Amino acid sequence: MSDIDFSALETLSVSIENHIAHIQLSRPEALNSMVPAFWRELPDVVRKIDAESQARVIVISSQGKHFSAGMDLSVFTNMAKDFQGEPARRAERTRRLVLELQDSFNALEEVRMPVLVAVQGGVIGGAVDMICAADSRYCTENAYFTIKETELGMTADVGTLQRLPHLMPQGLIRELAYTGRNMPSSEAKECGFVNQVFSDQQTMLEGVMKIAAKIAMHSPMAVAGCKEMINYTRDHNVSDSLTYMATWQSGMFQMPDVQEAMTAGQQKRVPVYAELHKKSSGM
Repeated sequence: MSDIDFSALETLSVSIENHIAHIQLSRPEALNSMVPAFWRELPDVVRKIDAESQARVIVISSQGKHFSAGMDLSVFTNMAKDFQGEPARRAERTRRLVLELQDSFNALEEVRMPVLVAVQGGVIGGAVDMICAADSRYCTENAYFTIKETELGMTADVGTLQRLPHLMPQGLIRELAYTGRNMPSSEAKECGFVNQVFSDQQTMLEGVMKIAAKIAMHSPMAVAGCKEMINYTRDHNVSDSLTYMATWQSGMFQMPDVQEAMTAGQQKRVPVYAELHKKSSGM
């Protein structure tokens, strides 16, 4: 159980059990559209879980027929109110807003534990930005993915166009962005955007939780190292990445977890690992 109180959340529900944090988008009556509170709550929740070392893996899903309809109209309405005043200062304010929105999804990449996303129905606009920042994606047969912003007269700006080129072929990304068409689950699986397609949401959640449980069995230090290295390699060349790997390993490679893994294997039991330290300041 978590030591953190998540009861006051407006847009999410959170449970933590067996080292797995399950975050659900919890506004199904509004198609889990991303209202202002969502953009604050999501990064706050994942960073608190990480800071307190409350889980070894995070699973994100949603309640209802659709995963998320993306950015709520109220956010656009609030932005429209800001389109006034001296142009340079207005532009500087807009830039800060976009960076703030981007940071909400950057949090999924920055936390030490893997983030798995399980989606059903519509994954629209900002929801695509969101799941691009996850480590792995899973969906139901009825899922579809839409870069909706183009149809709304704007360019997607919260991560889709920056992360998708690392996740699927360039030509397909450009087609999806230029046309705004729906990409069905079968196509998402074929191009490697999602790992698996499940018949329905319940089957999907059961399958993804099994994957999460397998991750949670491993040394959290080893898994965190995998995530750190994969993210770094995506953004750097091979030579730089190998050098960083050597530097990382010179400090992070220690024997206790290795010995526990070997001993557990010999004794045919589940290994027991210490949690990562909390991220509390040492000041």
